[in-house]
Amino acid sequence: MRCGPERVTPPENVALYVCGITPYDATHLGHVATYLTFDTLLRVLRANGHRVTYTQNVTDIDDPLLERAAKTGVDWRDLATSQIDLFRSDMENLRIIAPDHYVGAVESVDLVVNAVGRMRDTYRVEADDADGADIYAGVQSDRDFGEVSGYPREQMHELFAERGGDPQRPGKRDPLDPLVWRAHREGEPHWDGGPLGPGRPGWHIECAAIAERYLGGAPTICGGGSDLIFPHHEMSALHLRELGHEGHSLFLHAGMIGYEGEKMSKSLGNLVLASKLVESGIDPRVVRLAMLDHHYAEDHQWSDADLERATQRLRDYRDAVRERRPGSGITALVVHDCLTDDLDTPAALWALDAWAHGDAPHLDGGDDLADLVTTVDALLGVCLIGGPFDSTCGCLADLES
Repeated sequence: MRCGPERVTPPENVALYVCGITPYDATHLGHVATYLTFDTLLRVLRANGHRVTYTQNVTDIDDPLLERAAKTGVDWRDLATSQIDLFRSDMENLRIIAPDHYVGAVESVDLVVNAVGRMRDTYRVEADDADGADIYAGVQSDRDFGEVSGYPREQMHELFAERGGDPQRPGKRDPLDPLVWRAHREGEPHWDGGPLGPGRPGWHIECAAIAERYLGGAPTICGGGSDLIFPHHEMSALHLRELGHEGHSLFLHAGMIGYEGEKMSKSLGNLVLASKLVESGIDPRVVRLAMLDHHYAEDHQWSDADLERATQRLRDYRDAVRERRPGSGITALVVHDCLTDDLDTPAALWALDAWAHGDAPHLDGGDDLADLVTTVDALLGVCLIGGPFDSTCGCLADLES
């Protein structure tokens, strides 16, 4: 298949890495958009014969998690566990395929300690409030730094400050140098870092260490939301090069989902939660169809009209199956081709719309409704025969009766 703006064809064996959640709030539709994007990618890659090893991390120790735990009076470990469980439940309800390796930052501390100890350009910055020194990775010695984002330095500085960086920290060689090991502060969780001293991992290094361990180095495809382009994916790629992995990943990024004119975020109080939609009686297939109606790379605003349109779509598709609407064989091929071309899910849904409304071309004796039902189930994750929580369409035999 071809994916990304440069229409790169992936190799036969694909190492897929998708950056996971920081588990301090429930799964909102911004999360759904990201993980549905890579669920669709995974489905299409495997359907086209690629062997995919899929790894996803979960940042179960980081400042936002600790801040939320302190604010709510909940132990940070209990908060992380509860939100990870809810996230997995949401993903299961939405039929988003679980990764082969789902790896937490806490369980990867030893990997991070080992990785930081092997990096070629690190240095220490003393901190008055810490038991030891913070450790940073240098960016100036890396000739490829900036290739992921392509952003100018001024924009990097701005985003670094907004997204967890510390460009104003005294003692750093370069304002953009990322923290790879945070020395222990009183009241904060910490681990034995051996030669690094007691502390905890920086954010970006965890993904590099996990990718190295479970994928062997730089992933074939690395993905997440577009807000991870810088600094997270830029820094993770830097760390992998520092560890001796010179391969270059194809980066895919899902667009941001807004609501009422703003980016969906906990701080703005405008989250639309996947679990609440399902609890209110919305069919999870409707949520999938509503999100698939937008190309993965595009930002868009969520509205109730998305659900209304998707609800009608699901009803039309299921009616067309029951009526054995002609054109299914050709439509199955069109759906496959649309998804193979940079995951063009809106075009795939348009093809299904034409079929459901009786406008799809067909050949006498050439239709295969079971093939279309299987294609929609396998590639779009939407079962057109069974119920909303069926793990797979197990009712294809009904089409032959």
